[in-house]
Amino acid sequence: MTVTGRTRLKIWLVLVVVFVLGGVTGAALTGLLRSRASTDRAASREQRFEKMRQDLNLDDKQTTAVRAILDETRNEYRALRTELRPRFEEPRLKARARIRALLNSAQQQKFDAIAAQQDAEHNQEEKSRH
Repeated sequence: MTVTGRTRLKIWLVLVVVFVLGGVTGAALTGLLRSRASTDRAASREQRFEKMRQDLNLDDKQTTAVRAILDETRNEYRALRTELRPRFEEPRLKARARIRALLNSAQQQKFDAIAAQQDAEHNQEEKSRH
């Protein structure tokens, strides 16, 4: 391999590493913000519900019915996310395979560890949503 070829390879590897590290950092920060946002969303959802209940002057029966409707709707959204999630996984896994193919065996091991960490963080985020 020529010096120019090696230099180009190093540049690409640096770019891949920077990209992966950016992804890891982004995932970590997103996880932190989502865990806070999840608590905030629940409180905000309850505040909006309470405001609607008061503004509409709902009686107990109406309050129970409206809460049930909102809970059902939230569950429908969750089911829809669960249904669509595999369609988002395919391009992500394809990109990982393409990146992995560019790496030597030592880099592949590191990349696999980074990917496993990202997957664990993603799974934790999913659990915190439910």
